[in-house]
Amino acid sequence: MFVDSHCHLDKLDYDELHTGIDDVLNKAAEVNVNEFLSVNCTLDSFSEMLELIEPHKNVHASCGVHPLDVESEFSLDIFRRYAQHPRVVAIGETGLDYHYKPETADLQKLRFKQQVELAVELNKPLIIHTRNARQDTLDILRAGGAERCGGVIHCFTEDLAFAEAAMELGFYISISGIVTFRQADELKEVVKQLPLERLLIETDSPYLAPVPHRGKQNQPAYVVEVAAYIAQLKGISVAQVAETTTKNFKTLFLR
Repeated sequence: MFVDSHCHLDKLDYDELHTGIDDVLNKAAEVNVNEFLSVNCTLDSFSEMLELIEPHKNVHASCGVHPLDVESEFSLDIFRRYAQHPRVVAIGETGLDYHYKPETADLQKLRFKQQVELAVELNKPLIIHTRNARQDTLDILRAGGAERCGGVIHCFTEDLAFAEAAMELGFYISISGIVTFRQADELKEVVKQLPLERLLIETDSPYLAPVPHRGKQNQPAYVVEVAAYIAQLKGISVAQVAETTTKNFKTLFLR
């Protein structure tokens, strides 16, 4: 069995590509992808996402504010209430992104710190987005005691030193379809060196569809392509990647 550890099910195309969430999950089940984490990015979209996934007990939820969405409406009280929902197994997607919105860096850091604090308080793992912000990301995680709740660096594109620093904090490293891209040579070398016992696999649907689907909208079924590529890089079986990353997912999020 495969797990898509990071997808945005509320952002998929339900007008032309899929008839509904049942259609998406059935397509995934056909290739043995049977568990999912639907990741939230703004508080104002949380309730609608939760309603979408509610009938599907194999779909878990996160609650968070994405660093590129920190200017969206925010209430710490509402965030706390949403984060305590029994379907919520993680806090995030949160973190820092200085590539697209460096001008909001101060607000990003504030929201990130708030989410780290709540994750530690609730003992729910963090889902981290980081881009062009390696040191600040690590500094905030360390200062906030994030090793007490753990988490994952999602859609990993950083270097080996960053991965090792994150793993020292008890974090997992999640690999997306980017690893299949022709120009991702550095990432491929990092994945070869990372222990399978610390890896997760994800699609980040509807973004970053892996080869051979690149250029199309991504979907959870395509996480199998990510697993297959990791297996090729490491010289192991796809079944081993599936088994270990599924175990890792359950250890981190379903504790």
